[in-house]
Amino acid sequence: MKHTTRKWLIFSLLVFWVAAAGYGWFLVHQEDNAKLKSVTIGFQAGDEFDIAKSRGQFAKKMEKKGYKVKFKEFQNGAAMMQALATGNVDYARVGDTPPVSALAAGTKLTYVAAGGTKEKGSGIIVKKNSGINSLKDLKGKRVAYTKGTSSQYMLLRALRKAGLGVDDIKWVNLDQDAAAVAYSKDKVDAWANWDPTVAQVELTENSKLLVNGKQTGAVNRSFIVSPAKFAKNHRSLSRLIIKYGEQDMHWANTHHAKVIKLMVKDLKLSKNVVQLAVKRRVFGIYKMNDEYAKEEQKIANTFYQSGILNKQVTISKHVDYLK
Repeated sequence: MKHTTRKWLIFSLLVFWVAAAGYGWFLVHQEDNAKLKSVTIGFQAGDEFDIAKSRGQFAKKMEKKGYKVKFKEFQNGAAMMQALATGNVDYARVGDTPPVSALAAGTKLTYVAAGGTKEKGSGIIVKKNSGINSLKDLKGKRVAYTKGTSSQYMLLRALRKAGLGVDDIKWVNLDQDAAAVAYSKDKVDAWANWDPTVAQVELTENSKLLVNGKQTGAVNRSFIVSPAKFAKNHRSLSRLIIKYGEQDMHWANTHHAKVIKLMVKDLKLSKNVVQLAVKRRVFGIYKMNDEYAKEEQKIANTFYQSGILNKQVTISKHVDYLK
């Protein structure tokens, strides 16, 4: 009986010690988490930060530096720019066109980094049996695009390359879902877009890229922007975002099979579609430089000259080069 009582006492003390230790760890861990500074990063499905989020290393490295990363997904760049303007995100990874339009509209933002390009997977798609075999064949045709996105800029560049004017085609402004339906049902003759949608259409709808971004000079580079005041006050944080983001993108460029697996799961697309998109894409996160700023300036100039923007934007005034 005494032996049983002693065993029960030892067991009870052991349980108490484990519980106390666990509670102590919880308090310390909770206190550590409370000390972390929160940083919210906006992203879109399949972009650089989506890969970083899925891989998991970026958030761990940032936590060691005292930051808790919150990823927030958006359906398009316009929505992300609105969130940035209202302070709901600290950093936003967007395409090359939304920041230009946002600046022209008065949004105070700063370019803190440049990303990779989709120039070989962006362009104008047509059905193989459409009879459209050159840019000049687009004259009089209905071409789908999405206003305020890189597709609008690509289309302007393509028309210029072909010696056509903006009035030589019928511009059909549609969101992605509506454009997909219109293209599938032949309600439009061509569609300006980018990967992975372009890859999916090429492989499933008997289509081809009539011309890509590289051929028209529409680089379709991504950028990381931040509210101007936040960027000014958090330059060390921006350097960390670039440092760890660049490490993830180096991994992405050298581990295509793993990236494809992540993106198939996140995008819910077939492996063949994702493989094609990844094959012709360059992943990257870099410090801003004059070359990247000039790429954006070309967009700003083109939109202003075409009457799309009613205000001339000087990109260099809104760049932090983080030397």
